[in-house]
Amino acid sequence: MLFLEKETIINLYAILDIETTGGKYNEEGITEIAIYKFDGHDIVDQFVSLINPEREIQPFVVNLTGINNGMLKNAPKFFEVAKRIIEITTDCVIVAHNANFDSRILATEFRRLGYDFERKTLCTVELSKKLIPDLPSYKLGRLCRSLGIPVSSRHRAEGDAIATVQLFKLLLNKDTTKTIVKNAVKTENPRNLAPKLLSILDELPSKTGLFYVHNCTSNILYIGKGKNIKKAVNQLFLRTSKNAKIIQDKVVSVSYEETGNELIANLKYVEEVKINKPIYNYIKKPKISVSKLNNENLLIIDKGRHSSEKSVVLIENNEFKGFCFTDLSYQITNIDVLRNLISPMENSIHNRYIIKNYLQKNNIEKLIRF
Repeated sequence: MLFLEKETIINLYAILDIETTGGKYNEEGITEIAIYKFDGHDIVDQFVSLINPEREIQPFVVNLTGINNGMLKNAPKFFEVAKRIIEITTDCVIVAHNANFDSRILATEFRRLGYDFERKTLCTVELSKKLIPDLPSYKLGRLCRSLGIPVSSRHRAEGDAIATVQLFKLLLNKDTTKTIVKNAVKTENPRNLAPKLLSILDELPSKTGLFYVHNCTSNILYIGKGKNIKKAVNQLFLRTSKNAKIIQDKVVSVSYEETGNELIANLKYVEEVKINKPIYNYIKKPKISVSKLNNENLLIIDKGRHSSEKSVVLIENNEFKGFCFTDLSYQITNIDVLRNLISPMENSIHNRYIIKNYLQKNNIEKLIRF
């Protein structure tokens, strides 16, 4: 049995927003920055600060953000916070709404200090256009309104960064091909890995969800699920079958996704195995035929990934449409907003069977007919 080092497991993102002075290209200065270090599930560190740009703020920017030079007189200068920015973004993928702008501004400020600041980037504008197509606008404020995501202090770094965190969570959930995770997962040369798998279990939660076994090129070898992710992974690495031994030999990292309950885990498992086609997965299709769900319009409300969140399964006109997670009752009661949040899924016999079987055997928090 092989065991992984801890640092090969977690995907880290630095989700940030920057406010600037405006002005000529590459002559702007930063007036405010907010960075939230996100491990794909929770915020694990944060840094928020006003910054003295040592240059005048353009009047239109003052009107937009409310930040003026007087507010920044006693704020730290960029060189005073540079070390903290490097620290919180190390080994992270930079995530921002219009990431090209934010990464360029950061690189420019560091260049002035003689430091070459380079990080991988992900843009939530481009991801949103791909994963939530046909919305009227992809500007952060309008996009968040379409999705029922609250934005406090619009055009201030902290408010916009927190909204981007919530948007990114939604995008991760909609990314059924796991492109975001595969591009962000940290891998190392397998020849340099310590021959241990125990440390991977230290980083996995004892919660319901899916896990993804990656090889040295970040490709997904195997997708698993369980009521207890840590236990399910442990069982995989204790198996002695031919395929299990191959997985144990090739694994370089394992990522995971919490689902809050087994219904969402089962639905996502079927969908993502079908889409990603991991070489060591096989799904046995149910022999039972399920023609209809017998509920013309139904919301199945159940536990989410944390105490304040709910999962929602949407059925319309007797067809299974998909699911989402939500923190706000407004998102559930407004069907137009809910449709934007939903991760679409196939209205297949297999999925209808999963839903019917789960409803028959489990207590659900709430069923809403509409």
